Amino acid sequence: VQLQASGGGLVQAGGSLRLSCAASGRAFSTYGMGWFRQVPGKEREFVAGINWSSDGTSYADSVKGRFTISRDNAKNTVYLQMNTLKPEDTAVYYCAANEYGSARSRFDEYFYWGQGTQVTVSS
Repeated sequence: VQLQASGGGLVQAGGSLRLSCAASGRAFSTYGMGWFRQVPGKEREFVAGINWSSDGTSYADSVKGRFTISRDNAKNTVYLQMNTLKPEDTAVYYCAANEYGSARSRFDEYFYWGQGTQVTVSS
């Protein structure tokens, strides 16, 4: 599967952005999907995950209550709605797919990765 992330940009603190990740391939509806982020010099960190049927999600503590992950299997797309953004949310955001079908949080459980989209939150 190939993944294409989009929707990043520059936003002021307190603002919102919605990231999208479009997937190719007919097996999208069977994959668990996740969003990760990375800043220079740091490891890629888990942000949010969703299972294949959308009835299971998981979030990093730092984004709970502010970010929402969702998916539309008919459109082969997963979304990350980011509200009340903070400067510390600034990072390159990556979408990823795992073949377990569940909302995994470990980097090494995801087999397919998109190219990343930059999110910059100004104070």
